[in-house]
Amino acid sequence: MAQLKAISSCSPTSLAFQVPKRESLLFNDKVSCPRKLSSASELVARTSELHGHAVATINGGNITKFRKNQVIQAVLQSDREMEISEATKGIGLRGKLNKVVLAYSGGLDTSVIVPWLRENYGCDVVCFTADVGQGVGELEGLEAKAKASGASQLVVKDLKEEFVQDFIFPCLRAGAIYERKYLLGTSMARPVIAKAMVDIAKEVGADAVAHGCTGKGNDQVRFELTFFALNPKLNVVAPWREWDITGREDAIEYAKKHNVPVPVTKKSIYSRDRNLWHLSHEGDILEDPANEPKKDMYMLTVDPEEAPDKPEYIEIGIESGLPVSVNGKVLSPASLLTELNEIGGKHGIGRIDMVENRLVGMKSRGVYETPGGTILFEAVQGLESLTIDRESMQLKDSLALKYAELVYAGRWFDPLRESMDAFMEKITETTTGSVTLKLYKGSVSVVSRKSPYSLYRQDISSFESSQIYDQADAAGFIRLYGLPMRVRSMLKQGM
Repeated sequence: MAQLKAISSCSPTSLAFQVPKRESLLFNDKVSCPRKLSSASELVARTSELHGHAVATINGGNITKFRKNQVIQAVLQSDREMEISEATKGIGLRGKLNKVVLAYSGGLDTSVIVPWLRENYGCDVVCFTADVGQGVGELEGLEAKAKASGASQLVVKDLKEEFVQDFIFPCLRAGAIYERKYLLGTSMARPVIAKAMVDIAKEVGADAVAHGCTGKGNDQVRFELTFFALNPKLNVVAPWREWDITGREDAIEYAKKHNVPVPVTKKSIYSRDRNLWHLSHEGDILEDPANEPKKDMYMLTVDPEEAPDKPEYIEIGIESGLPVSVNGKVLSPASLLTELNEIGGKHGIGRIDMVENRLVGMKSRGVYETPGGTILFEAVQGLESLTIDRESMQLKDSLALKYAELVYAGRWFDPLRESMDAFMEKITETTTGSVTLKLYKGSVSVVSRKSPYSLYRQDISSFESSQIYDQADAAGFIRLYGLPMRVRSMLKQGM
């Protein structure tokens, strides 16, 4: 279920109520506050326009709207927010924007970006956080952090099911792997987040979006190409390409100057990105490709040397190239991946150490943990060996390389990728069945595969005599198949 929370706090003064001009909303909306109001003008709630019928309930002064599969929680505005609104009426140092939706994590960088946007663009800042499976700990305390930084609103949206169903599974079906190893964990997450930002910008009436990506990485491209594809009218602000802040110490000083609380969490020596598909590690000793990763760096997978001494067998059910069940239990896409992450992690499955070519031209070294994803790739490709013929598989594999390149480069909404996805969907229509895999100390291998659409025929493949395949026919086939090579040799020898 997609979940959205537009967060602010209840204030005893200066409240105003704003509702989209829709008769059905006015009829269904119910609003209350935990104290007696002197007038209707005291009440404030920000609502977002979603598809479906609205039903509102009251919980401690909060207005909760249920619309089909989405939930919005609008909490009453505070005096602090009124002050922010007043402070953003002027033109900033670099120009004027009305409202900016910021991709927000709550860390030092994005906390500093909030006042920087207000100072430089005189704008209202709406912080947006996407839940793509980075863990509950990453989402705790975001409301307080956003408000302390000067944001007028925090929106948190649960994108886990959409992420797996609409982004991860198509890549899995396509067999998309970048540069022989990388299973595209970060690459797939950015367009789903950016797409949600475009939707939020429309709902809150923002004229710009912003992100905290650096000018050296791939993510800036992935975010901005999605913005261009879905709403080219939006202004895009990338502070790391504009401001004078050059590192953590500068950011801390800027935060202190603008009364922004500096996050007190201990900074990791690694740069990490985590979602439901993978966990990446970069920086520190990894910047030297000659250094072996430290054992205590890994977080999702146990050391294969310390994994169970007994192998575990699991069965993955697949329909039309997409996984649907684990050991006979049908699960939603996100739940299925979560379970496989746990199973694969305890066996040390899915560790990758590689040097890759970034889109911007430089090489970078990264270490990835993708336990559930590694299992799924082995399962799908194992079943394809039964259901896809040679010529189709060769073409599919060649297109998978281009597919991975497009996803890595942030071109998810490119018509070329969408067209290739149509081919992948068609070619895997019969990739249905089950695969049994053996997990043991960091390795995963297919030990059994079954499909009602299998092209494998034991009566043909057997070394025993067969009425369908006459071995004597092979002689003529070889002579014709090898004719070009034979003619070339004859020419060289003057025959």
